Parts: sequence; structure tokens; C-alpha cells
Amino acid sequence: MKIAVLGGLGYTGTILTKKLLSDGHKVLAIDTSWFGDKIKNNNSLKKIKIDIRDLKKISFKGIDKVVHLANIANDPSVDLNPSLSWEVNALATKMIIEKCINDKVKHFIFASSGSVYGLKKEKKVTEDLSLEPLSTYNKTKMIAERIIQSYKDEIKYHIIRPATVCGYSPRMRLDVTVNMFVYQAIKKKYIEVHGGRQIRPNIHIKDLTNVYMHFLKNDKLKSGIYNAGFENLSILNIAKRVSKICNCKLKIIKKFNDQRSYRQNSDKLLSTGFRRLHSVDDAIYELSEKLINKTLIPDDTCFTVKYMKKKKFN
Repeated sequence: MKIAVLGGLGYTGTILTKKLLSDGHKVLAIDTSWFGDKIKNNNSLKKIKIDIRDLKKISFKGIDKVVHLANIANDPSVDLNPSLSWEVNALATKMIIEKCINDKVKHFIFASSGSVYGLKKEKKVTEDLSLEPLSTYNKTKMIAERIIQSYKDEIKYHIIRPATVCGYSPRMRLDVTVNMFVYQAIKKKYIEVHGGRQIRPNIHIKDLTNVYMHFLKNDKLKSGIYNAGFENLSILNIAKRVSKICNCKLKIIKKFNDQRSYRQNSDKLLSTGFRRLHSVDDAIYELSEKLINKTLIPDDTCFTVKYMKKKKFN
């Protein structure tokens, strides 16, 4: 198949693009390359450096499927420039799905966020619960979802609501919970835990990219929304796991601003035949080993907000 991956050089996109190439697909990776390019050139890979807001210049004719991962990711990054985030995360999505329809793309997959649920007390947060986003980032994702669903009669779609992603990628991020704690443990020998009771679902990056592969391969799966998160853990629980594996201390800070707390249920995803293969502990072991052995040497691109402030993207 010919598959376009928007955000194909990002944290998740880099691994997904490599998997698609390994499976023999032809890939069009579209990315701003703000955070670099960690994928070697390949005869089956075409890279286009462009902002997704300018995708009208690009043709999707001949492309079978599109995976839309491109976005301004996480709450602090969005808060740097909310207008930019609305343009990229929501308005551009409308233009992209209309372009897919006009260019006869058969299948559209969108990376939303599990945090669109906001605060939930339910033990099982399933896809049919109301969306009550707390932040601008979450709101942009909710609106993008609704835009996609409004075209349900014109294109097959799958909206994936990933949990907090963890694990190693050549285009590394060290500003997501598990990865950040491992980095602190190795660099500082202690972990700062703000609050701790907040519950977060987690998913290993290898499992998340397998989710996208699963929907790309299974043409019989009808359009719909799917949670993708498995280990519902408190922030303190995650910190304790990292502390035990990395042999470091914890520093508990009672005051915290991030109120998000919810448990994600992915039974609907599992009912399609998908099976997860990796865990939070796998991510901790792998990242700690790479940091200790210096096969992962962090730079500014690993910290989204820090890098965006430095480069002043708009």
C-alpha cells in the first residue's frame, strides 16, 4: 500500500514509518522536521518537509491511507501559542480530511488523545462517556474528532485516543511522565513527583504504533473511536517503579497544577483482536539502560516546550 504519515518524523511517527517500510509499504512522510529527522533515506520512502497547514500544495492522489499524527503536542506546548495550536490541531484537520476525500483516499486514521475525557471518577472510562476536556490541547483534539466524524458518510475513519505514551524512539521525548521520571532518576538521582494521586493510563510506544498498524491492516474494521491505553497507574506508582528499577529517591511536592485523572478502558480495542506486548516497566528498563550506556544522549529536541521556546515556532 501507499501510506501517508503526517508527523512521520515525530516521536511516534518515526517508529511507525520504520514499521511500515519494514512491512514493504511505500510511505510518504510529511513533517515540519522541527525536531529533526532520524530516518535514513529509503527507496520506498518520500519525505516532504512542510507545515500541515500548507498541505493544499501536496497531492494525496494515489495514496491509499493516511495516518494523521501531526500536532502541537501536550498542554504546556499548546499554552505557548494557543492560536497556533488551534490552527494545527483542529483547523488543519478539517482541510486534511477534505483533501483526503477529494483525492480518493480510502482510509483516514487520526491520533486524538485519551485526555479528552478530562476528570472521570468511573473505574472504566470507555469510548461512549462524555468528553469534558480541561485544557486547550484537549479541546483542540475534541473538536478535531467532531470534524472527522462529520464526514463519516464520505470516508472510512478510525480515531485513536492514546494514553500517555512511554518508551524509546530515535526521535526521543523526555517530557512525558515515564520517560521524564527515568531521565530525572539517571541525571539527578531523584524524581520530583507533583501530587501523585492523579491516575494516568499508559501505553508503550511500540504498542501504540502496533495499534496503528492493526487498523491499517484490518480493512474489515468499521469506522469508529478506540481507546488505546492499558496500565492505569497513579503518578506516584509510576515514580516508585522508576525509583526501584533505577535506584533513586523520591521528592514529593504536594502542590500541583495538572488535575487530569482518569482510567482508560481499552476492551473495545481488544475485541478487534489487538494484543499489547509491552509494559511500562519495559520502557523504564530500556530507557535507563540507554541513558546509562549513553546510547541515548539527550539534547534540547527531547524537551518539546524548551525547544519551542528557543526556536519560537509560529
